[in-house]
Amino acid sequence: MMQRLVSYPYLELTLHDGAGRALEARWNGVIAPAALRRATLECVTLARAHGVTGWVADDRRLGPVAPRDLAWIATYVFPLLIKWGVRRFARLEAVDPRSQRGLALAQEMAAHTLPFALRSFTDPHEARAWACGDIL
Repeated sequence: MMQRLVSYPYLELTLHDGAGRALEARWNGVIAPAALRRATLECVTLARAHGVTGWVADDRRLGPVAPRDLAWIATYVFPLLIKWGVRRFARLEAVDPRSQRGLALAQEMAAHTLPFALRSFTDPHEARAWACGDIL
């Protein structure tokens, strides 16, 4: 089952139900740093409110993200997700090469220091199923 929770020009948040629950953050285009942080905190709040155990970061259409914002996500946001129950983090890679490198680095650093499983996907259906715990 799928339920859209929030929709902005730069972000759509969708809740997926399967064996577990996953929140999908589908980013679209370039987003200003302050808006990125506000939206990311909204994502975290909704993840907690809905008791999700999986996360899908659909970064395919995300524009470049500043290194300081990536560092903030890795050091502040990821630990909150872990604290509130996220155990699986699925990533759909950004098309923009600058976004790809920065996001991949931030997520890989987090994967080595935080206790969650991180996998990259090219198929959104597979990413969602894995994040929900429907497939191993």
